Amino acid sequence: MCAVELPDRLNAAAVFVDSHLHQGRADKPVILCGDRTITYKALSEGVNRFGNAILDLGIRMEERVAIIVPDCPEFVYAFFGTMKIGAVTIPMNTLLMPADYEYLLNDSRSQILVIHSSLLDRIEPIRSKLRYIKDVIVVGEGAKGDLSFQELMASSSDKLEPADTSKDDSAFWLYSSGTTGFPKGAIHLHHDMVVAADLYAQQTIALAESDVSFSVAKLFFAYGLGNGLYFPLRTGGTTVLLPDRPAPQKVFEVIDRYQPTVFYSVPTSYAALLHLAEKEGRTSLGNVRMCVSAGEPLPKPIFEKWLDRFGVEIYDGIGSTEILHIFISNRPGCVKPGSTGQVVPGYAARIVGDDGKEFGAGQVGALLIKGDSIANGYWNKHEQTKETFRGDWINTHDKFHVDEDGYYWYAGRTDDMMKVSGLAVWPADVESVLACHQAVLESGVVGVPDKDGLIKPRAYIVLKDKNAASDELVKELQTFVKTNTQPHKYPRTIIFVDELPKTATGKIKRYKLRERAQAEG
Repeated sequence: MCAVELPDRLNAAAVFVDSHLHQGRADKPVILCGDRTITYKALSEGVNRFGNAILDLGIRMEERVAIIVPDCPEFVYAFFGTMKIGAVTIPMNTLLMPADYEYLLNDSRSQILVIHSSLLDRIEPIRSKLRYIKDVIVVGEGAKGDLSFQELMASSSDKLEPADTSKDDSAFWLYSSGTTGFPKGAIHLHHDMVVAADLYAQQTIALAESDVSFSVAKLFFAYGLGNGLYFPLRTGGTTVLLPDRPAPQKVFEVIDRYQPTVFYSVPTSYAALLHLAEKEGRTSLGNVRMCVSAGEPLPKPIFEKWLDRFGVEIYDGIGSTEILHIFISNRPGCVKPGSTGQVVPGYAARIVGDDGKEFGAGQVGALLIKGDSIANGYWNKHEQTKETFRGDWINTHDKFHVDEDGYYWYAGRTDDMMKVSGLAVWPADVESVLACHQAVLESGVVGVPDKDGLIKPRAYIVLKDKNAASDELVKELQTFVKTNTQPHKYPRTIIFVDELPKTATGKIKRYKLRERAQAEG
């Protein structure tokens, strides 16, 4: 394993922000956001001002500061400013409902909430139920009795020494995206971002100082946080931040305007971008030299269509909130379309059966990972921590098999597999076949009991534009699956839907589909 050498005393803000001033990048643009250009010097000053502002509000080391802010420079100031004083920053999904924020803010015991004015309506209904919040800092207009982010920054010093933190101090928490229920707070340490950036961004995909990065995935979850923030900051590069919803048209506008060289997205977004490009006849990605995907397996047809249309490969990989970023990935010059790729240098992988014994090539089992970016555990979730974190190893709860060349192939979540006619069926297998049909935009497959109580596959399908749902299309899709994979895998029922329930990372919430299927019968 290619371990990353780390000093015992380490503050992540000093590594990712302050270091660039000593390396001659003070005037280099680090953040491009709308009409704003933020240099490394301005970034450092913003981080320092925020750190001083919350020190003046009485925040101490290890106390928590929650951030509910779209991707913009203020997010970055709050994220690293909190970390620089030794407190713990908690980015939260900006797409949640009031009840979700009530749970997250109380579970984390956050003392300060930094929130954008456009999201205040999500907090107003639950203000009286927030047991630990002492101050609310509002970014943008509309503070109305709360503290103004802009005013606090203007009145705070732009000079701040980093707290004397250990590499193993808590730096930030990330709540899991909740594919199986309530989200869990993964506790990440000051060294975790350094490890992920060095092993994946630098050693695996060779991200360079000259690169301009743009991520469809947002900063509030693990994949986007690396793509859009600490990867480019580790290499001295530049990042493009998009506060808006990343609709396909908007994404292409950003690519055209800022000419990024590295593009990160998720399979759902790649499919939507392809669909729009096909309709508009678009064949250019400007200066993009490399595309990365994670969140869900990238179907082989999407990889092939993207490469054929744009001439750029997509490097699919898998990461997790608990491991922070991608730990298995395809990479330049080593792509097997449809696979998740090979283990990232510095990590180790094992595939095991229910008894813990390691499987050989071709056998499907649970994927265990070892690496230094793994979280310290879940906050206040003792039993779930024991179930997932196992000494040096972590149980990803994903099923994989590895081929003779060391490429890993995704089979589904541990609770996704269904037995049909006594044979194992993984939803991802059926979904990858359906993705090859010209009428299908995306699909989600779950197991549903038939009238005899036997489990059979059901597919929930989103159609591409100009394709109408019909009984004839149902039969055509069923025949298509039977023809292109083992016949027992075909969906016995197909339901056409406008959209699939998903997490913020683009993962299908299968438990929601199972709940729907149970209600439908």
